[in-house]
Amino acid sequence: MSGDEAEKTLREWATQEVNQQHLCITFSEAQHFELKSGLMHLLPTFMGLESEDPHKFLKEFHVACSGMKPHAVTKDQIMLREFPFLVQDSAREWLYKLPSGSITTWTEIVKLFLEKYFLETRVSSLRREIIGIKQGKREVLHTY
Repeated sequence: MSGDEAEKTLREWATQEVNQQHLCITFSEAQHFELKSGLMHLLPTFMGLESEDPHKFLKEFHVACSGMKPHAVTKDQIMLREFPFLVQDSAREWLYKLPSGSITTWTEIVKLFLEKYFLETRVSSLRREIIGIKQGKREVLHTY
């Protein structure tokens, strides 16, 4: 331990500068853009549970954002800025673990999100279910 470190007070140790890792999303500069906290409770949330449907979450989020159109701000910018507030629990942990500054577009985050939460096993299961469909003996064609 150097002489300077040995002489630090407890307050100095407690208030050391911490290098904060930046979020994975790189935001473009948007003028006159503010997220209204009163509207946040109207937006869907996603926790990363197996029972949650990531496609449904993205659709609900898209519908909610369609009603917001601040001047000179694109819908993608709105969605990128709001997304970190809507993921919770394990989904938020996943977002925080992505490399700093690695996401610049809405398309990129959707791709990563679906790769993580719409598992290939679920796709395979749905595909098998569709391929294996059979019309019942007394089932009429239009209900089949």
